[in-house]
Amino acid sequence: IVTGTRASFKAGKVRSYEQRIEFLLRLDRFLVEEEDNLHAALYTDLHKSPAEAQVCELALCRSEIALAIRNLRSWMELKLVPKSIIFTLDTVGVQAQPYGVVLLLCPWNYPIYLTLMPLIGAIAAGNCAIVKPSEVAVACEKLLKTRLNHYLPEDCFPVVCGGIPETTALLRQRVDYIFYTGCTMVGRIVMRAAAEHITPLTLELGGKCPTFIDESADMTVAANRLIGNKCLNAGQTCVAHDYILCT
Repeated sequence: IVTGTRASFKAGKVRSYEQRIEFLLRLDRFLVEEEDNLHAALYTDLHKSPAEAQVCELALCRSEIALAIRNLRSWMELKLVPKSIIFTLDTVGVQAQPYGVVLLLCPWNYPIYLTLMPLIGAIAAGNCAIVKPSEVAVACEKLLKTRLNHYLPEDCFPVVCGGIPETTALLRQRVDYIFYTGCTMVGRIVMRAAAEHITPLTLELGGKCPTFIDESADMTVAANRLIGNKCLNAGQTCVAHDYILCT
């Protein structure tokens, strides 16, 4: 899988501005045309209502796609930077370049949002990506496996299903970037695997999030907001508050 995906990257299939825009538009079409199936899968896995699925997963992805499309040309431009005297006759700048093959290891608590958001970034940056959805969210995993590659080419964006053995096998491969979302314990395993090939990575890990309430707060409003946000997604949100600090 990695070899085939790397061949697609080297062939320049996601390199140009036009190609990136095309794949972002296809991904947006996936979210629109598969909306009912996505709602059903999210309800099956997490009992998310259509309203919560739309607000907390699909709409956020579509907003990110729109943001990427709107800003992509400027993101790809050469940014001139100050230069020292030894570069007086040169043009000195920074231009973002794709890494190559990105491995996306995705969690179960927001199985569409936290799978597609890093994929959007990978596409906008000109990378191919291997998508590994969480095996815990079975219906969403199956939907992504069976439907996503009707919109995005499988040789550039393969979807890999499975659990620990499959993830371990992927981590043994030499990829160019790893994006992992999940718990700290698994984050350590991912980081050790990345160190083997000195692979750059992003770890988006959960933690303990405080809420600070001072003497100026309206306690009724604060309590309602705390309970409302804590109950969102049954509390399974990485930035859900875990404890309160008061003055």
